[in-house]
Amino acid sequence: MEGNGTQALELESVHVRRLRPDDLERVIAIDARITGRRREEYFKVKLRQALSGAGVEVSLAGEVDGSLVGYLIARVWYGEFGRTEPVAVLDTVGVHPDFRTRGVGHALVSQLRTNLLGLNVKTLCTEVVWGDMSTLAFFQREGFRPAERISLDLDLEEARRRETTA
Repeated sequence: MEGNGTQALELESVHVRRLRPDDLERVIAIDARITGRRREEYFKVKLRQALSGAGVEVSLAGEVDGSLVGYLIARVWYGEFGRTEPVAVLDTVGVHPDFRTRGVGHALVSQLRTNLLGLNVKTLCTEVVWGDMSTLAFFQREGFRPAERISLDLDLEEARRRETTA
């Protein structure tokens, strides 16, 4: 539906605003619909960090007809990934399954881009699970490209086993 007239009409019905502490339960409920599990502690911590007075607030909520149907949680960091200029990190984005393909995710990312450019932040980073093709396709449509760095994971239990057998 990207790029056709229908999406443009639907996009106009998406109201984007700042994410608020009272959005927590709805964010958890949307995420639970997407993932099949409730991640209450994760979102309590992420929202507290994103909305704290210590950082620049750039997290957003998307509403249709007054109901929260999507969200994104992002932060602005200074010196992240070894850079000297500010960089924004998109931690999580979610759109209620009943509202996918209606431009909610696009409206959220578009507003985030506008807000970040207004703060003179020129880079937005995020990570996606390798096999999550629908999320990868969404980010590709939004203009994201592979980064010039490699994300590394260390299995701590495996590393410990190697150390003890060496």
